[in-house]
Amino acid sequence: HWARPRRWETQRLMAEPVPGITATPDEGNARYFHVVIAGPQDSPFEGGTFKLELFLPEEYPMAAPKVRFMTKIYHPNVDKLGRICLDILKDKWSPALQIRTVLLSIQALLSAPNPDDPLANDVAEQWKKNESNAIETGEDYIRIFFLNPP
Repeated sequence: HWARPRRWETQRLMAEPVPGITATPDEGNARYFHVVIAGPQDSPFEGGTFKLELFLPEEYPMAAPKVRFMTKIYHPNVDKLGRICLDILKDKWSPALQIRTVLLSIQALLSAPNPDDPLANDVAEQWKKNESNAIETGEDYIRIFFLNPP
């Protein structure tokens, strides 16, 4: 039955967590996951902790999971609503892929932002024009939103 996540997938996520990522199924909804990704080392997001939500639609695994950042992030591939521009969440999705593949891809996107396929055009422009300035802004976001929570 496709409406639920593949049980082995959830069990594997819990038993063999991806380094720097936790994905916890919601108690009330087996298709909804609370995700936390640590900013990868040597990336503009190092030191940050990012909360995301991951939801498996009815059609999963024939359709890609819906994932979005709940934590504010200054990134060319993430818009102000937290939506993520990532090919495997769109046209490159395959039922052979898994939740952990998606999470690893998002982690990789934090390590290597891609301003040539932007979702946040203003951020991408800044990234292309002055990468070190954009990285500094990303680091400022981390200082503002993590080190001094409201």
